[in-house]
Amino acid sequence: MLIYAAISGHGYGHGSRSGAILLALAQRQPGWRLVLSTSLPAVFLRTVFGVVPFELRPCSWDVGVVQADALGADPAATHLALNDLERRLPDQIAEEARWLKAQGGPVLLLGDVPPALARLAQAGGWPLIWVGNFGWDAIYEPMGGPFLAWAERCRALYRTGQGLIHCPFSMPMDWGLPEIRVGLTVAPPRERAEVLRQQLELPERGRCVLVSFGGLGFELGEEPFRRWPELVFVSTDPSAAGAVNVRLLPKGLRLLEFMPLVERLITKPGYSSFCEALAHDVGIHLVHREGFAEAPVLEEALRRHGRHRLLSQEQLRCGDWQLDQPLLAAAVGPLALDGAEKAAGWLEQQALAYC
Repeated sequence: MLIYAAISGHGYGHGSRSGAILLALAQRQPGWRLVLSTSLPAVFLRTVFGVVPFELRPCSWDVGVVQADALGADPAATHLALNDLERRLPDQIAEEARWLKAQGGPVLLLGDVPPALARLAQAGGWPLIWVGNFGWDAIYEPMGGPFLAWAERCRALYRTGQGLIHCPFSMPMDWGLPEIRVGLTVAPPRERAEVLRQQLELPERGRCVLVSFGGLGFELGEEPFRRWPELVFVSTDPSAAGAVNVRLLPKGLRLLEFMPLVERLITKPGYSSFCEALAHDVGIHLVHREGFAEAPVLEEALRRHGRHRLLSQEQLRCGDWQLDQPLLAAAVGPLALDGAEKAAGWLEQQALAYC
């Protein structure tokens, strides 16, 4: 069995989510081939998958929303990029269809969540399962103007799939497909927490804070960290490296490895960051984000399911991070922790049924 996973290059969160599910699938079916078709960097994918083998097909399947930085969107650049992708897709679809047919065995397509994958499914007659907490139809529709036509195009393609792994923190995905709803999709840590604590000379968990803004990052400099001399920060921001209370995330390690070592996380709205933090009972200091329709949905989900505080972008920049304030309790309660395993089991069933 060949699982061909087309993963959005819009952000690392798509790769982390699909990676968690495929790692759980590899536990169930270690002989199945995992093929990743994505524009995400190979070094990031190797960090996610560790020793589990995969094959990489470097392809760009979607645009998502072009971002000026981790907290801002660029609609004009997004529209240009969508038109450019549309011109390039026919050749890519033809090439990937030829390659898949040459493999000579059963194939299941998994999409997180590039709608163009439906065109590849149609080209080869392969079954297609979507995985996500939103589709690009729900992102483009509120952007209005020329994006309304793109939203309708995406929705029509999503509706041609055979099923949906419906993840938490979701926007409407009314695609008329059989689906399974799952909890937090998180891979298990691979590193020993105590070893990492000693390597980075970290104090007890209550004095450690993780700061990350995804693949694009967000430069804060050293000064905001110096406002909190009693705390130690693990950060992905090289501009903060000179602060004595900052430890840069070591290369080749996932943020996930540090969740058991920290009490709080400062971040933007992001699906996989939320999953990993909530699975380890890490409080989230969430920075408000404009121009991306998923952001308020994630913010509301955090209020319902996780300990939290909410920050403005100005508070972020000046270091007013409220780390001396108690975390606000979740309004509803925690989500199930077995999302990746549940998704992998259902994906296995679909693959065996369709192929």
